[in-house]
Amino acid sequence: MSHPYPERMASAPAPLRVVLVEDSVLLREGLVRLFDEAGYVTAGAWGDAEDIVDRVRRAQADVAILDVRLPPGFRDEGIRAALTLRAAFPDVGILVLSQYVEGVYARELLAGGEGGVGYLLKDRVTSLEEFTDAVERVRERGTVLDPLVVQGLLSARPDPLSALTPRERDVLGLMAEGRSNASIAERLFIGVGAVEKNISAIFAKLALEESGTEHRRVLAVLAFLQHP
Repeated sequence: MSHPYPERMASAPAPLRVVLVEDSVLLREGLVRLFDEAGYVTAGAWGDAEDIVDRVRRAQADVAILDVRLPPGFRDEGIRAALTLRAAFPDVGILVLSQYVEGVYARELLAGGEGGVGYLLKDRVTSLEEFTDAVERVRERGTVLDPLVVQGLLSARPDPLSALTPRERDVLGLMAEGRSNASIAERLFIGVGAVEKNISAIFAKLALEESGTEHRRVLAVLAFLQHP
């Protein structure tokens, strides 16, 4: 993976550098402590997204974590900032936090199809392990979506999914969460071979070509769901 900041030398592995944009002081300070506990470097923590491109460039961030609704309007400033960062730094992971399931914002974030993005609900992040796993997955170009967000994306496009069996729908939902075949098998109490057969059927019924990596397969499914 090419690095977005050529000036950083690739000698010894460096701690993951994160920046945080969250207007709630208590939540911001709590997340910074969580990053410290995880061994990350908090390269910046701000209450708004003003001059976000310059801030992230100076911070040399690997992952940017943003609230959806930020000052001054508390509408979609975080999503707008996330999209701006994605355009300026395609290799920086983007993880968006929201209080609510906002499918329009999730679709905007996923529309590029490049991976390295996540959308989590604040109230449903319940453990350090869960959150750091999400951070590291977006850094590695994976896609991380809260299951409720996945449900919203799927329900928004019922017609293309009408040909899927209930089992295939279950597999598709878990794929969209970014889970591996082994993880899907464990969750559904079936074999990995059965998961692979369901995935093949899903791609055939949705006319999607299977890609070589898990996150690209997930993004292909989501890209299909985003467009009429």
